[in-house]
Amino acid sequence: MQGLIRVAIDGPSGAGKSTIAKAVAKELGLDYIDTGAMYRACGYKMLREGIEAVSSDPLRDMLGRTDIDFSGGSVFLDGENVDDMIRTPEVTKMASACSALPEVRAKLVELQRAIGSRKNVIMDGRDIGTNVLPDAEFKIFLTATPEERAKRRYEEMIAKGMEADYDQVLADINKRDYDDSHRELDPLKKADDAEEVDTTYMSIEEVRDHILNKIKNA
Repeated sequence: MQGLIRVAIDGPSGAGKSTIAKAVAKELGLDYIDTGAMYRACGYKMLREGIEAVSSDPLRDMLGRTDIDFSGGSVFLDGENVDDMIRTPEVTKMASACSALPEVRAKLVELQRAIGSRKNVIMDGRDIGTNVLPDAEFKIFLTATPEERAKRRYEEMIAKGMEADYDQVLADINKRDYDDSHRELDPLKKADDAEEVDTTYMSIEEVRDHILNKIKNA
């Protein structure tokens, strides 16, 4: 294939987007852009500078001097590798709060589009194919039943030694689905030209190979 290759993978929480995106990126030599990590990096900087998750002049000033990029699978905030700083519960909470702010979303979408304009990327999220990279060469919408996604999340938590209750995980998944698809700003939805792939009864390898074949045979 010639020219820029940009792959947009969207879908609800727990559909396996990041796992699949990383696997495809590794196989094709694409840069994997973890959009969730970008919101975490922004949340981390807000915590570090004592900026609240509300629209304000201090927030806009901070965003004006913020750069987030990826290299070798790591996320860099203003040139600093912040992989080890952005996975704490405090950062997770701030990332969720700041992702609802129009100024933050506008800034990160601008950065994501800039990254996608200069290199071959695979990017996953909830509005990549509809909003961030609407002209992406390949668009995939990964989904699975809420029950299957809850099962995967539950098993992942147990494997990490975390306490987990399946019914609560399922309730959280259903709430997240509703919130993501009904939010006013860039809601979760399948792009008209995206291929929907139901992964309920597929292994990670099967989903990966399906997407690889789609790209290689284009």
